[in-house]
Amino acid sequence: MAKTIVATTKAPGAIGPYSQGIKANGFVFASGQLGLVPETGQFAEGGVTGQTRQSLTNVKHVLEAAGSGLEKVVKVTVFLKDMKDFAAMNAVYSEFFKEDCPARSAVQVAALPKDGLVEIEVIAEA
Repeated sequence: MAKTIVATTKAPGAIGPYSQGIKANGFVFASGQLGLVPETGQFAEGGVTGQTRQSLTNVKHVLEAAGSGLEKVVKVTVFLKDMKDFAAMNAVYSEFFKEDCPARSAVQVAALPKDGLVEIEVIAEA
């Protein structure tokens, strides 16, 4: 299996021993993206709405660096600090995925890195 590391400065750099994404076997596996603004390293303003928008923007940039895009996403996993934020996250999510939507899971977790409110990871066709 050949794999290629995906990296871009348009999304926050990895904060641990992992890659922003991996391209392998015709797919792109994008690591979870928090709602961090790459230029500042700070969370986007606007609570879960702002962080969801920034997280998906970061995902978009990782996919583009791999030669893919949001329209090629087949699976999304959304990690929420609080499931009460599901409706707000979903409203922003629907701005990015309007038709032919990917499969998706959404789960509440005990905590996210840097005390984020949402983290989103995807698998897409390369």
